[in-house]
Parts: sequence; structure tokens; C-alpha cells
Amino acid sequence: MGKESVGESARELTVAERGEPLIRSAPMPADMNGNGDIFGGWVLSQMDIAGGIVAARRAQGRVVTVAVDAMTFHQPIKVGDIVSIYGRVIRVGRSSMAVKMETIVARRLDPTEIKVTEGVYTYVAIDENGKSRPVPAEGK
Repeated sequence: MGKESVGESARELTVAERGEPLIRSAPMPADMNGNGDIFGGWVLSQMDIAGGIVAARRAQGRVVTVAVDAMTFHQPIKVGDIVSIYGRVIRVGRSSMAVKMETIVARRLDPTEIKVTEGVYTYVAIDENGKSRPVPAEGK
């Protein structure tokens, strides 16, 4: 998948390429930074929540975030944008999983989708005592 230039609309991707839609929300004025854009931390937390959904399903249980890798912010998010977060598991180890996340926005009155953020989050499957455990084989 080629790198998209800043300002370019997100091309239509299949679920296999982009992942499943996990969260859709609209940031509020309380989520703004001093420049009038949405805090990067707000976006990171929304992506973490979304990635945790995918990872927990794949792990068939509890997971914890252990790393955020290769995070790229392409464009700002603004109040009134419709923010959609997509994710898919791209790698599974013994107890860890890497989840590729993409944040797409549609500006207030424009339905054109724009990729604003992407990154890879790493989660570890844990048991009821908080200790790492193996990720079950797919389909089990």
C-alpha cells in the first residue's frame, strides 16, 4: 500500500486492507489544544480503545497495551469532524499482537474521507492475574 500525500483523500480500502470499523465519534471543544485542533493525546487514546477491541477479540480475553509504534500524524482533526477508527491484527506472537490502526475523518459538511493518523499498537494477552498468556490459535 503506497504512502498517501498530505491532503489527499483516503482511497477506498477493503476491510482486509483497512480493518474493521471500531469507533466513530466527534471530538468536542474540550478536546482542543491551544491551536484549536484536537489534542494528539485524544486521538491516541481513541486509537488505543479501538485497538484493544480488536486485540481482545483475537486474544479471546483481556489484553494490555505495551507499545505504540510508528505513529504518524498526517493532518489535524478539528471540532465537528466525524472521526472513524479502523484496525486489524497484522502480527501475532506467542502472547502479543500488533494492531495496525488508521484514523479517518470526514470534515463537518464534506463527506470526503481523509486519513489523518495511522500507527501500530502492540497488545499482550493477559490472564486473570495480569500475567501474560498465549494467544489462542486463530479459530479456536
